[in-house]
Amino acid sequence: MTFTAVFMPVPEGYIGFVEEIPGANSQGETLDEVRANLREAVQLVLEANRELAEQALIGQKVEREPFELAS
Repeated sequence: MTFTAVFMPVPEGYIGFVEEIPGANSQGETLDEVRANLREAVQLVLEANRELAEQALIGQKVEREPFELAS
């Protein structure tokens, strides 16, 4: 699956976000920097969402399995 990154120039450089992942946004002085920062932001958002879900499921009987989206 491919996501859509959006980059916009601002006086300080660029801001960027991923349309499909709320909260995944970043900034940088160059496009390369904002791209790298955005990758890290996506990882942090996904890790935070996993942690929140795990906390909400404490004490619950659940089954976990890998989940992949085909393109």
